[in-house]
Amino acid sequence: MLEYDFAVLHSLGLQPASLAALADLPEADHPDARLARVTEVQREGLFLHDGRLDTAARPLPRLVQTLLAEADALVVGDWVIAERNALGETWVSALLPRINQLARRANDGRRQPLASNIDTALLVMGLDHDFNPRRLERYLAFTRIAAIAPVIVLTKADLTDDGSARLDELAARLPGGTPMLAVDARADSAREALAPWLGAGQTVVLLGASGTGKSTLTNTLLATPAQATGAVRAGDSRGRHTTVARHLFRLPGGACLIDTPGLRTWRPDADEAELTSGFDDIQALAAHCRYRDCQHLEEPGCAVRGAVPADRLRNYHKVMRDARQGSLTMRERKAQTAKWKVISKAAKAYGRAKRGG
Repeated sequence: MLEYDFAVLHSLGLQPASLAALADLPEADHPDARLARVTEVQREGLFLHDGRLDTAARPLPRLVQTLLAEADALVVGDWVIAERNALGETWVSALLPRINQLARRANDGRRQPLASNIDTALLVMGLDHDFNPRRLERYLAFTRIAAIAPVIVLTKADLTDDGSARLDELAARLPGGTPMLAVDARADSAREALAPWLGAGQTVVLLGASGTGKSTLTNTLLATPAQATGAVRAGDSRGRHTTVARHLFRLPGGACLIDTPGLRTWRPDADEAELTSGFDDIQALAAHCRYRDCQHLEEPGCAVRGAVPADRLRNYHKVMRDARQGSLTMRERKAQTAKWKVISKAAKAYGRAKRGG
């Protein structure tokens, strides 16, 4: 059975729950086995850290195939068993069960895992022209579904005069109980404000669209310019992808930080029932609807429509549509596309006939 120093690995975010299945993994009996955390994933390999050394490694093909069969892959934040062979090469032989995982669905329905074993998600949004409560609402629902505690971080507080009004808007719109901070991502005060979630052994992930200040905030928390930053467009405050890969950083205070590329769209990797639990206020009100299968659209006796802001309810319906779309098989998706092509073609033909064409 492999030996490890929990205190050292805890500094990389290891929690006792991650060790529960270690005794059942045969790879742990390899004489050169060691525990390590994935800190970066690249096309041809990945980087691991064991609390002392950073090592380039590759996953064994059988592990890759096993994960592919489950629509999964190694991601930043994973805890793995690594082995070093006679040639000095490091190979990942096994994956420890995850405490949680963030994932999304691509437009074609494929599952895309993003990061794992996270304590807190810092949901980053600018208070400038990129202010988008609907997008933040979806991020909040998705992180709750993944059993990750959310903290809303509103950046660029120094660049807007109506920051207080926007904070009030979010407080009135979102369910209570979620911490919400307005910060200047470049200032030391941002590090101080986030200190309660950056204790030793904690893992936090930054999530938000490009241009919201995630890389700037990363540099502030690291107290060093580790990530490239870029300007945003003047018209809509949208930024370019200055972060192109997920990476785990070790912060001076002992926490681990995962920075991610911008996520403007995030199709949920969850079914409708799971997503409904992310909108807990709507779920609570739905219990009082006249019909058990009420969709909160035009049904009489709906307890939701009059009590929830119309824009939040529209966002809820969008998330439900995305969930249904993500759950379609490839055959169902092609059939749906073909159906709408026929409808579109018929509508164009009707329009031409009506115009006398």
